[in-house]
Amino acid sequence: MTVSYTAEVATCRRFGCFWKLLGRWRASIYKLIWADLLVFLIAFYATAFLYRYGLWGKGKRIFEDIVDYCRSYAALIPLSFVLGFYVAIIVERWWNQYITVPWPDPLAVYVSALVRGQDEHGRLMRRTIMRYVCLSLTMVLTMISPGIKRRFPTYDFFITTGLLNHNEALIITKMDEKFPKHSKYWMPLMWASSVMTRARKEGRIWDDFSLKSMIDELNKFRAGCNMLTHYDMISVPLVYTQVVTLAVYAYFVAAIFGNQYIGKRDSNIVNYYFPLLSTLEFFFFMGWLKVAETLICPFGDDDDDFELNWVIDRNLQVSYLIVDEMHNDHPTLVRDQYWDEVFPNELPYADESQRQNPPEASTAKLDLSKITSSQLPKRTESDTSERDFTEFDAEDETVKSSELRIKFASLRFNIHRSSSSISMLDNEPSIDQPMAEEGEGDEEETFYESDHLLSRGTSKDDFDRLREERERERHSRQLQHAAMTFDLLKGELKHLPDSANPSDVELPPESPPSDNIPYPSAEHEAQTEKSYMHKMKDQQQ
Repeated sequence: MTVSYTAEVATCRRFGCFWKLLGRWRASIYKLIWADLLVFLIAFYATAFLYRYGLWGKGKRIFEDIVDYCRSYAALIPLSFVLGFYVAIIVERWWNQYITVPWPDPLAVYVSALVRGQDEHGRLMRRTIMRYVCLSLTMVLTMISPGIKRRFPTYDFFITTGLLNHNEALIITKMDEKFPKHSKYWMPLMWASSVMTRARKEGRIWDDFSLKSMIDELNKFRAGCNMLTHYDMISVPLVYTQVVTLAVYAYFVAAIFGNQYIGKRDSNIVNYYFPLLSTLEFFFFMGWLKVAETLICPFGDDDDDFELNWVIDRNLQVSYLIVDEMHNDHPTLVRDQYWDEVFPNELPYADESQRQNPPEASTAKLDLSKITSSQLPKRTESDTSERDFTEFDAEDETVKSSELRIKFASLRFNIHRSSSSISMLDNEPSIDQPMAEEGEGDEEETFYESDHLLSRGTSKDDFDRLREERERERHSRQLQHAAMTFDLLKGELKHLPDSANPSDVELPPESPPSDNIPYPSAEHEAQTEKSYMHKMKDQQQ
């Protein structure tokens, strides 16, 4: 299992927290490279003894030429670039392999929530689905992990663990005999999908959307299992691995000769006793290579490899717990302690001294003292008087709260003693409208247009013009409501039954007909309009 040291480096103080990790042995650099370092030092001292006590005359001169050559050209090996790029690829691949390992928890939640039934058959369906899912992942892990393969060498061990039944093992074995070239990890997933479809037909899954959600989650799990097999089959190109390995070992073979002490020609006497800097360099570069060797396959038996045996046990236990023990079960619903105050102002601490101030914005403490009043924008004459544009005295509450403005085509309301009608400006005049009134309408329209142009040319504020425009719209609505009221009164009086009791209905006095259409008297219309205007004023108040 990956060695975790997060708790020891949670808080960094004084000289840092990594010093506490240098004494560890498991998964440490000392454990990885001690054998290689020992071979390096043995080879270094053997070469030194050979030069000092085994060579004479011409042999020493040849050895010194080799030392000069290694010192001059060993730096031409781009070890830092090649090794750093390779390790970056390996680390990224290592993390991607971990996040690819599928977990059955999301599917178990779907199964527990959507496959209904408290009876034994419903419980059997839920447990069987999750058992098939865990079996599929375990079969994949036996293909890519030596440790899991040693735990489950044959199907009999799957039966012993409880992941597989005898009849299911027989079906998979016969399928292996027919198609021996391909792995059969996908068969349990197909069985799980068939059980889901059967639960839908039996009505244990309420709708097709719930079934689709479960199938989609099952496909995500299958995709994760499939990706693990791809990581096992497709490795980092062998050429790159060989280049990195040869570069590291060739560099340190050259370092064995290049760091030798060669007598009077060498002023550095430290290497005569111990190659200190060469040893540190060996630690760094060889340790880097060992990191890549450890992480290139995280499914093995290294200290930093994934603990897959724990994953198998945990998946089956948690899956059964979700779909069986906790199926349709939850604690009693009670009011929380902040029910009356809706939300807590401050949450308590076990140690109140640990309470800290909330984070501030990055400009909260910005120094604004250099901004003087001379740098502020100058106000115009219209800005000298402070106004409150949030309230309009001439508007009712409905107009205040409405921010949506809808512009309709222009309407002209013609209200007469005899009748009322509404006509579009672009249409022909109505029957009730005399031809002589067209000039009046045009004159009124011209008046509004000139008033609008005048308001645009003046120095009025935009809010003032908006208020005047809303005032005109409000008057237009009042006139429209009054016209509609008159039309309703005429219709009611026109369709009054002949058998109605005259004492119950107060009829207006007779007047000369206009266009053969009965209409109420002028006094009645004036009284109705007056009562309507009073009603509108009460609503505005």
